[in-house]
Amino acid sequence: MGFKIPNGGTFQHAATYAAPLAVTALSNATEAIATVTAATLVVGDIVLISSGWTSLNGRVARVKAATATAITLEGINTTNLQLFPALGGIGSLKKVLTWVLIPQITDLAPSGGDQNYLGVAFLEDAQGREIPLDKAAARLTITVADDPALAYVPIVQAADAGGEIQAARLNLPGNDTIFYGAYTSWSAQPVVARSALLTRTITLALQAPITRYAS
Repeated sequence: MGFKIPNGGTFQHAATYAAPLAVTALSNATEAIATVTAATLVVGDIVLISSGWTSLNGRVARVKAATATAITLEGINTTNLQLFPALGGIGSLKKVLTWVLIPQITDLAPSGGDQNYLGVAFLEDAQGREIPLDKAAARLTITVADDPALAYVPIVQAADAGGEIQAARLNLPGNDTIFYGAYTSWSAQPVVARSALLTRTITLALQAPITRYAS
């Protein structure tokens, strides 16, 4: 049992990427292994996954083991053949080369992700029931003090304009990191209120489950 206080944490957005590395096969395993050619990835690299498996596409992972022809994706469990049909995971891995810090954050607000249900009540039922379906879309809204001179601003502006899935990460105290694969949006207009900070928002529309590494 334990708890964490986020004070002192930092948030970063991917700034540059390597060229995509083609994945010709992806195994069904407790930690998926990608078959590649002439890879130069090393242990600890962070990659953004593009995959024919919808449940994996857009997810961010850390490289656990690497050779020129095989990359092990830490914590990426693909054993469920319903979600990850055999031979269907081909795609690419895109290494994050550099990150940019997003400072002066006043709030990180997740929303969505709630379970959706189908309400069912049969003629003979005295009480209805709910059957779980999918989960609602999720997003993370980051409120920042407005400073257009900071280094991250052109990065998130370009990500907004580019319309491609981006990698981002929340670095919590104690080597606890949460990774996000998301579409990035940036509010061009600051929020103005008397006697208050000017703020803007960065919105991450999540495209895959988060990936969390506790060490």
